[in-house]
Amino acid sequence: MLILLAAIFALHIIGIILLLVATIDNAWWVTDTVSTDVWARWILQPNGVWNYTDLPSGSHYPQDYLQAVQASSILACIFSIIGIFVFVAQLFTLEKGQRFTISGIFQLLACLCIMIAASIYTDRFHLDEKFGWYGHCYILAWISFALTFISSITYFVLRKKTA
Repeated sequence: MLILLAAIFALHIIGIILLLVATIDNAWWVTDTVSTDVWARWILQPNGVWNYTDLPSGSHYPQDYLQAVQASSILACIFSIIGIFVFVAQLFTLEKGQRFTISGIFQLLACLCIMIAASIYTDRFHLDEKFGWYGHCYILAWISFALTFISSITYFVLRKKTA
């Protein structure tokens, strides 16, 4: 059981790290000269220096959807971090059968938030751009969605198993 708990803890930590990197780093959409995330855009200058600029405004970058992506990404990080603290606290305070329910709920909320963020970004941004590709942060957001979903299901199954 100790190895199982350590594996779940490691899965949870990996999910948190991936969520933080996906939210903070600057590569949701990438071209040869532009790197864009949910916060700003970096443009490669002819002298080889990356210049930080604000995200463009207009119909191709709607601010309300952008704020929804930003908020959902941050909430996913917060819920997952709260979930790990609740997991550790539940190990020592709650009785069997109730231990992992709250942790599973927080992980499920984190899973839903990052799924919402990545889905909105997919549906509303870079639709008319012919050049470019989704960067590593976008891919990490979807991977962290899968990891947090697996983690939340594991918490619920483990709760049933230990009851």
